[in-house]
Amino acid sequence: MKPLNFPLLADENIQSEVVAALETRGKDVQSVFGKGLIGKDDINVLRTAFAEGRVVLTHDSDFGKLAYRTGEPFVGIIYLRPGHISATFVLEILSAIDTADLDLQPPFLIVAERKGEAVRIRVRTGPWA
Repeated sequence: MKPLNFPLLADENIQSEVVAALETRGKDVQSVFGKGLIGKDDINVLRTAFAEGRVVLTHDSDFGKLAYRTGEPFVGIIYLRPGHISATFVLEILSAIDTADLDLQPPFLIVAERKGEAVRIRVRTGPWA
């Protein structure tokens, strides 16, 4: 399945404009704001996403490290770099992921990094042990 076709949980560092645009595109996306997870530890966000069958969408590299080091179960993590840029910039990275030839099964970790006009997408799939 394409990564953005999974239900998504947007971390608090993902702009509300990005979440709204994904919803407009028909994506199943929820935000930590709407789930009462603001300020909660990343482990709580990761566990909530797993319990609900959601992929974490984030600008925070800690999620991948957390899942890899602790063995915490997860569906997927999409880590977007660089972070904290305009919503348009982030949506262009997400469009590159959506149009890439990716057919993934959980668990997976995607790192998508934009430099200039190019988006580099790296994928890692489990098991992690």
